[in-house]
Amino acid sequence: MQYDGVSIAFYILSLYILYLIIERAVRKGINNSIIGQVLEKKYGIKEDKKTILEVLEDDLDKDK
Repeated sequence: MQYDGVSIAFYILSLYILYLIIERAVRKGINNSIIGQVLEKKYGIKEDKKTILEVLEDDLDKDK
């Protein structure tokens, strides 16, 4: 079986989309759970949501 660049790129893109779906589902599940609500009321912590690009840029800035 022969793999070309398009099929590899499609595979990587579909894995990334799957990651985003699972990450959002887990985050929403935790935030809507009773434990998540109790922790939010107790500590008042809201996680700032950074995109992957922001995280990578922060890492690059630290390396300079």
